[in-house]
Amino acid sequence: MTRALLIVDVQLDYFPGGAFPLVEPERAVRAAATVLDHFRTSGEDVVHVFHTATEPDAGFFVPGTPGIAFHPSVEPRAGEQVVEKHEPNSFVGTGLEQVLRDRGVTELVVLGMMTSMCIDSTVRAASELGFTCTVVADACAAPDLTLGDVTVPGESVHTAFLAALDGSFATVVRSADLVRG
Repeated sequence: MTRALLIVDVQLDYFPGGAFPLVEPERAVRAAATVLDHFRTSGEDVVHVFHTATEPDAGFFVPGTPGIAFHPSVEPRAGEQVVEKHEPNSFVGTGLEQVLRDRGVTELVVLGMMTSMCIDSTVRAASELGFTCTVVADACAAPDLTLGDVTVPGESVHTAFLAALDGSFATVVRSADLVRG
């Protein structure tokens, strides 16, 4: 199996001072940087995905704003593939599947933001396309969510979405376990 790291939407708008800060994104980016370093050291493929809003009234990821930039801890290097997307699912309208197939990738290690939206959508799609998926739990982050008069804390949102993915669409691991072997 050929493995690649897929880093999804680790962009400044999700951090304090950004347009849509998540719960504990700093913790997630530290773990993401550790996993990224591991992949770079081992010479495995790294693919960076970033979201650009196309709606005129979008609240975040607006082209030309600082929030659209990659977090400095996980910025792409020369030779690493970068894919722009406009939908939660990183495969929709992007050519990502072909990039991975051309590189012979059969296994994806996925991390990034938001656990409850783009990570969930991307991992489910990748699994349905036949990729074996691993999600790095501590290298992802989610927001608080509200339905009616109930607010679900971001950490609970994060855990619930990972629990739904684990065993059905992916294997969920911690960064320390992944980089250990």
